[in-house]
Amino acid sequence: MLPLNINHVRVPPIKCQGIKTKLINFITTNISWNGEGRWVEPFLGSGVVLFNVQPERALVADSNPHIIKFYQDIQNGVITPNVVREFLFEQGQQLEQTGVDANSYYYEVRRRFNENPNSLDFLFLSRACFNGVMRFNKKGGFNVPFCKKPERFRQAYITKIANQVGWVSEIMYGKDWIFLHQDWRETLNNVVESDFMYLDPPYIGRFADYFNQWTEEDANDLATITQELNVGYALSMWASSEFRTNDYLEQWHGEVVTQGHFYHMGATENLRNQINEALVISPNNVFNGDVNDIAVRGNITEDEEDVQLELI
Repeated sequence: MLPLNINHVRVPPIKCQGIKTKLINFITTNISWNGEGRWVEPFLGSGVVLFNVQPERALVADSNPHIIKFYQDIQNGVITPNVVREFLFEQGQQLEQTGVDANSYYYEVRRRFNENPNSLDFLFLSRACFNGVMRFNKKGGFNVPFCKKPERFRQAYITKIANQVGWVSEIMYGKDWIFLHQDWRETLNNVVESDFMYLDPPYIGRFADYFNQWTEEDANDLATITQELNVGYALSMWASSEFRTNDYLEQWHGEVVTQGHFYHMGATENLRNQINEALVISPNNVFNGDVNDIAVRGNITEDEEDVQLELI
């Protein structure tokens, strides 16, 4: 199953800060895993790693109920490419028709979502909010402002998102994947020795969590509990920047590999700096072989090509 070099990394329909699109091959080419057991993700986020690895069995969870419900709705056939296409076309028209008052329509959708959450409004907000940020207040309300682009949902953009939904649906089909809304501790309580865990928790000391608070105590507990389990794992975390290093990595005993990565979260260019991204891999799951031994997944149809254009 892994290591694997993916020639054409694909992008899921949900966006959030810290998405690993540009780090997929850094992750998949450094891990050794035979594909037996389940792929376990306690912090699913956008799902980009899961959907590109494409394991046969998976247990994935997140504390954000809207992410889990969205992917459950795709899995159950409630959300389809046609449903998405029609919904976003209608919402896009509403935005354009309100023109300079598009702001008010966006906030109307945000209000109705916070009062009565549903997957389509969640997708709309994810794609119409400022800079693709996913953020909620202490009451669980989505609170990211509008991107101020009334023409946001042009036909090509809608088609791209619908294609992403279709791709995710195809990937899920026939696979034993379970999506759960639960705390990471509950997920770790259910792993077994044959499982492999990919851990992508909120980055301690860098980003606020996209749904609830992530404390230093949580981060320390994750390090302790994970390493007490007899389960293979890989942890994504920042390693260093121009100004400092991440002491948190000293709590992990696996092998650390790093790669430079440029984040786009700052409001201005001078705040968008490169950091070194770390992958901490349990000792028995580090790939130390020849690059020629890495399996390659390629091939992409012409219709799918545009899906890759939006990376973050």
